[in-house]
Amino acid sequence: MRGPRPTVAEPAGSVGSVGSVGSVGSVDRPFTAHEAVLAVEAELGRVLDERMCRARETDPVFARDVADRVSAFVRRGGKRLRTAFAWCGWRAAGGSGDATAVLRTGAALELLQACALIHDDVMDGSPLRRGAPAVHVDLARMHRAARMTGPPEGFATSAAVLTGDLALAWADDLLTETALGSPHGPGLHREWQAMRGEMVAGQYRDIHAQATGTSGLAEAVSIATLKSALYTVERPLALGAALTGADASALDALRSAGRCAGLAFQLRDDLLGAFGDPAVTGKPADDDLRTRKLTYLLAVGVRLADASGDEESADALAPGTPLPSDEAVARMREALERTGARAVVESKIAQLGATSLRHFDRTEAKPFVRREFATLVERAAGVALERAGEAA
Repeated sequence: MRGPRPTVAEPAGSVGSVGSVGSVGSVDRPFTAHEAVLAVEAELGRVLDERMCRARETDPVFARDVADRVSAFVRRGGKRLRTAFAWCGWRAAGGSGDATAVLRTGAALELLQACALIHDDVMDGSPLRRGAPAVHVDLARMHRAARMTGPPEGFATSAAVLTGDLALAWADDLLTETALGSPHGPGLHREWQAMRGEMVAGQYRDIHAQATGTSGLAEAVSIATLKSALYTVERPLALGAALTGADASALDALRSAGRCAGLAFQLRDDLLGAFGDPAVTGKPADDDLRTRKLTYLLAVGVRLADASGDEESADALAPGTPLPSDEAVARMREALERTGARAVVESKIAQLGATSLRHFDRTEAKPFVRREFATLVERAAGVALERAGEAA
């Protein structure tokens, strides 16, 4: 990936601009978060090719049925937000020059995300992911096509769990290799360890809330923070900054910025989970409602219905059967609109996004890094934000 040393200048581009990544590893490359994502895509390709070779040496059936599904899932794309935020954290904390470590950290984050999504789809029984059959659904189809014995769903669940485990193993291996090769490896590894524990805690709180039928707003915020805000933005920013040996002040500003942006991202995901278009999101639009997943949106709806004495909305949003009818789902959507919950969440997203930018400004990052971060937050939160100090 190395190329001629470029003339170093502050770029005017943004996340949406496409630039050459041929000189990644040279001075101040990649210039933009978008370039970093492109470079990580290339790094992921190399990592996956290497892991697939090892898998084939281990066992050809395992390689074909499990490892190849990890590789295909990761290559199928995704928002790559964690990669872009890791780059922002690196640059905000003064990172420059050889970007190899932050790119490999980004690749590890994408493998970890594959694990999380594969396991999440199993737990939620989701049929679609990234516009294609979820891994457990694909494995059940394989079972039927091969006329294997036993229940296809049981086989598929077990195999999908192993597929997610393999993605996690590959992510851990890559992050550990990167940490061992970095002078700031211990700090990088501490952030990674904390993030993995938070992910599991958040996922457990999620299924625990569904099992207990709770509607508490504080619990909804805790789940959103653990399961998404920390993992999607706060920890990736801190991982990037850790590679520079960033001081406590810079890390505190980045963590605060990341937590607000991550919550805004999760709240947008809540809205998409209730009102989104599957053709755009690549996943079903009513899974959260059918399973009555405790989201901030649902908790706000319940609170507003109770406060206003809206018994019809309270009844529609109350715990019920695990897989309600289409009519019941429609009633839930109507209740979320009628109570004003949808509007409240939209307003909260904008507030969190703006607060995130203010925290990020405390890092004293260069103006172009601030612009990149702001564009990423807008993309993650699905909202336009006012940017302090920018020319009209």
